Amino acid sequence: MKVGIGSDHRGFKLKQALIAYLEEKEYSVIDFGTYSEQSCDYPEFAFKVAHAVENKEIVRGILICNTGIGMSMSANKKKAVRAANCFSHELARYSREHNDANVLILGAGYIKEEMARQIVDIWFNTEFEGGRHLRRLEMFSEYT
Repeated sequence: MKVGIGSDHRGFKLKQALIAYLEEKEYSVIDFGTYSEQSCDYPEFAFKVAHAVENKEIVRGILICNTGIGMSMSANKKKAVRAANCFSHELARYSREHNDANVLILGAGYIKEEMARQIVDIWFNTEFEGGRHLRRLEMFSEYT
């Protein structure tokens, strides 16, 4: 699976750790930046990953900042993106089962690396249930 990942300076260390983890699991990972801990603006990287999801250059994306809030707000500006800020196993599972989230948002300041790995595993291994949830996703698509 082709996956895109991006972060701001506050999420850089966790992004680097997750890239290594995903590559160990044989995912094809595209790093959209940032490439250091130098201060930067999170929307730049959220937009890059969201654009790649929208244009089907990647199947799913992961974005990381300190809280996850800014990345989530930025990525969700793209119509085809359903970004979910997940900080627990349950939220990761529901974001996929009920919302077919295609971008996972992580708050590096609020979760440890091991928890992030667990969330990533759950998120990548959970399928969308469809059914009544599909009707709601169609509502997303219709709204402009």
